[in-house]
Amino acid sequence: MAPRNKKKPLWIVEKERARAAGAAETVWLFGIHAVRDALENPMRDKLRLVVTKNAFDRLEEAIDKSGIAPKVVDTRQFDVPLDPQSVHQGAALEVKPLDWGSVSEICAPRDEAPLVLLLDRVTDPHNVGAILRSAEVFGARAVVAPHRHSAPETGALAKTASGALERQPYLRIRNLVKAMEALKEMGYFLIGLDGTADMTLEKAVADLPNVPVALVLGAEGPGLRESTKETCHRIAKIEFAGEFGSLNVSNAAAVSLYAANRWKAEFKTD
Repeated sequence: MAPRNKKKPLWIVEKERARAAGAAETVWLFGIHAVRDALENPMRDKLRLVVTKNAFDRLEEAIDKSGIAPKVVDTRQFDVPLDPQSVHQGAALEVKPLDWGSVSEICAPRDEAPLVLLLDRVTDPHNVGAILRSAEVFGARAVVAPHRHSAPETGALAKTASGALERQPYLRIRNLVKAMEALKEMGYFLIGLDGTADMTLEKAVADLPNVPVALVLGAEGPGLRESTKETCHRIAKIEFAGEFGSLNVSNAAAVSLYAANRWKAEFKTD
């Protein structure tokens, strides 16, 4: 008797779709908020818009400003290449990925002490979407990730980012270590986050002057690669109240960004 085909876990399916999207020339964004923010983004190259009548009514102002001619369809005829489980809310927009520019262009201090987030092999689009949202809230200059081992722009990422994908620079580069070295040359102090570190993040920033800071986070499980750790100035951990603690990488990013911003605020008042 032939073995039955087992259904792939959802996380594997999403990773495979993310890889395919990374190789694609266009992306389908979906959901009212993600589509509205993309329509309102002058940097976004918009190709096709498919909406139901209800979604059109909700997006009419943004559609008029964008200048794109929508295809209004019946809910039952929403023929767009999306995952059947995607909550599209009757709106889907085909776009080209954003081009924010280079690390040297976006992250140059320019008489400031900016904050940058670097991701080492964080491939889950939901995590990256949530990280972009936190990065925007806490004023990060950019989120930087290696092109081959990171989540590309996808509809799922954009929906989780809740508009932040259109406003928060997300730079996918060829080599993370080289990007880290470039940030060092610009005066950045690099702090890698690792739960096994001896130093807490609070102590890692306590004695720093007012300099640009880059926080480096790794994927859940494998964490930071050795080459990434070796390129950091310091390795630190988020302090937990109990003997053991573990945070999802997107939550760890939010906590780290908050801590770094708190240090910057205290430095300015000293």
